[in-house]
Amino acid sequence: MSRILDSGDIDRALKRIAHEIIERNQGISDLLLLGIPTRGAILSERLARVISSIEGGIPSGTLDVTLHRDDLRLRPPRPLSPTSIPSIGIEGKIVVLVDDVLYSGRTIRAALDALGEIGRPKSVQLAVLVDRGHRELPIRADFVGKNIPTSASEKVSVLLQEIDGQDGVDIEAAK
Repeated sequence: MSRILDSGDIDRALKRIAHEIIERNQGISDLLLLGIPTRGAILSERLARVISSIEGGIPSGTLDVTLHRDDLRLRPPRPLSPTSIPSIGIEGKIVVLVDDVLYSGRTIRAALDALGEIGRPKSVQLAVLVDRGHRELPIRADFVGKNIPTSASEKVSVLLQEIDGQDGVDIEAAK
């Protein structure tokens, strides 16, 4: 196993992503962040704090995609996480989905389906800490902390202080 991002790297990536989001959207009006549980929700909270320190408060929430996944039968059951949409709703807003790792694109497809049941945003953008490639669907992140080429047999693990007691991104070689 090798550490490819440490705590400082993650902080710098989130600061850069925050600035890129602000620049692309010419500020934060009509913007809201939705994190995909579990680690995407934590990264979204951190991103909201960074953006707030630069531009002022930004609405944020969480979007559970579990019931919209196309691989429910292939995975062990897991508890649903709460979906928490800011009181301003998503109608006509620019929604930035936040996740930890972009791999096949299937989680983001499920997030788009879940979002469609809630309302109709003006646009949807995607921010991820790690893009490891190997897409199975035509999905691309708008904001990426780090592109990490991997083999399909490698495992990428994002560790966050709030869950794991430390920040880092590790790659584990195929066994």
